[in-house]
Amino acid sequence: MKKILFPTDFSDTAQNAFVHALEFANHINAELLLLHTFELPVYDSQFFPENYGAIYNSIELSQFNMFKDEVPKLRAIAKEQNLENIQIKHRLMDGNLIYNIKKAIEEEHIDFVVMGTSGVSDWTTFFIGSNTESIISAVNVPVLCIPAEVRHQKIEIIGFTTRFRDKDKNELIKVLKIAKQLKAQVKCLYVKTNDSDVKDETIKEWAMEFSDEPVVFSIIPNDDVKETVLDFVLYKEIDVLAVIAYKRNFFESIMNPSFSKKIVKEVQIPILIMHEH
Repeated sequence: MKKILFPTDFSDTAQNAFVHALEFANHINAELLLLHTFELPVYDSQFFPENYGAIYNSIELSQFNMFKDEVPKLRAIAKEQNLENIQIKHRLMDGNLIYNIKKAIEEEHIDFVVMGTSGVSDWTTFFIGSNTESIISAVNVPVLCIPAEVRHQKIEIIGFTTRFRDKDKNELIKVLKIAKQLKAQVKCLYVKTNDSDVKDETIKEWAMEFSDEPVVFSIIPNDDVKETVLDFVLYKEIDVLAVIAYKRNFFESIMNPSFSKKIVKEVQIPILIMHEH
């Protein structure tokens, strides 16, 4: 059985993403691991040596009580969605968020991370904001990011951007496996600019190799990659956009403020971040 890690701070954004996580778990036959982390403040014990331990104990207790109170609310959401059959486990960890996520992924053999993203005024913030970008960079499993305003709907079409590299092929295979479990189709986009070095033979080889798969390849000649991606998402009615996190500068180059504000205004969809291996 697959395992999905769901980091949560129990905010409205996280609760909304929880519905996406439940539905995803249901389709791919996975269990959910809820992770809540908190950091203990750093105190100088010389100022209150007698109360040093008590302060930490009280913080840990309050976090545990909050965790204990919030978990039943999430189970109630699962019941409302008729998904109370999804197996849900919980972990409460103190320490750095990124470190704890990596630790949980390793110890629990996690296959996916699903997380809500809040305060997104544009895609630049979404992709290279502190927590989201740090998590994407730190982990080696796919991360499904759910913007706060996106309500769950049936996923019928997954968009996938590619450069037709061998490493991209590995990630496309993974996306196709997810698509089959969701009974969805994959629409694959390659923006062919004047600087593109992909040979026509390579594109034909891919089309032949995946001819029996639920995937359609779109090759669009255009030097404006950003606008082409936007049009692709809009006019191909993409429900989830899968992209490969090559490097941080990939996000910086494609998601400038003017473009990102436009795409957020016109399109609100989850983003599935894959990793080159």
